[in-house]
Amino acid sequence: MKARWQSPGPAAPKGPCEAMRVALVGAVESSLCALRAMIEAGCPPCLVATLNEELSRRHSDFVALAPIAEQHGVPVVHVRNINEPDAIEAVRQAAPDYIFVVGWSQICGDEFMQLTPGRVIGYHPAPLPRMRGRAVLPWTILNDEKITGATLFWMDGGVDTGDILEQRFFHVAPRETARTLYDKHMEALSSMVRASLVSLASSAPPREIQDEACATFAARRRPEDGQINWNSSARDIDRLIRAVSKPYPGAYTVLNGKRLTIWSAHYVNEHDHHGVAGQVVEVSEKGFNVITGEGLLIVEEWESDEIASVRNHPVLGR
Repeated sequence: MKARWQSPGPAAPKGPCEAMRVALVGAVESSLCALRAMIEAGCPPCLVATLNEELSRRHSDFVALAPIAEQHGVPVVHVRNINEPDAIEAVRQAAPDYIFVVGWSQICGDEFMQLTPGRVIGYHPAPLPRMRGRAVLPWTILNDEKITGATLFWMDGGVDTGDILEQRFFHVAPRETARTLYDKHMEALSSMVRASLVSLASSAPPREIQDEACATFAARRRPEDGQINWNSSARDIDRLIRAVSKPYPGAYTVLNGKRLTIWSAHYVNEHDHHGVAGQVVEVSEKGFNVITGEGLLIVEEWESDEIASVRNHPVLGR
């Protein structure tokens, strides 16, 4: 399928870096955050390349970028793959000085990288070189990290290995959820994009080499990795729920073969219930309580398209 152009609207105001041309590639909430930061800094992109909307299910946090881009006179091209000839040609015609790749899951091939050699900038929601790879926000919570960070870096041939352009650090709260952590990253990203536009307009933007001795790697996670094992401790199950909650697919269990997603819960170690792991021991208007391998999980928010009630003390996970 050919790349599809959106006609531009009114021209966006120019800032101090008006002579610099920047393109943006992305399709999720962080991409929109970067686009807004560029526009608000007076440096609107010369092109936004984003995903065809019929492919939006690739991302649980997909966001349509065209509306705000068109509102500010930014041309938009919709693509299936950024490495396809039509996509490459669209970016080439835009003639950017720099390309930001923010919230894009496809690997950028050599031909794309050569559009602006040494001037393609990636975003990673981790304090590189720590936690290179995939599913970084869930792993941050699952690993019980106390401090994390966000990084803009110069993309090279490796996976999150390029020199650092901008970086921000911040604390991870004890009851952090995927949503609250995502919001912290968006705040950091906005700040980094603004700062990077200023440094890119200078003669010598930062290029800090990553320390390979400090590198760690985060493995890919799939929706099925959110399935709850009720033999685990209530503390660990609570952490899983917080790690994969919205905007991600959520932690889930099964009841009589039907899926039930748990969005919010907390745990208690001391309780007076006896039963098997996964057994619902109390149901109220506020939720329900489940015995785990260690402790009691207090479920506060859940949903299911097939299950109307968990009463009659069923056993989850069966």
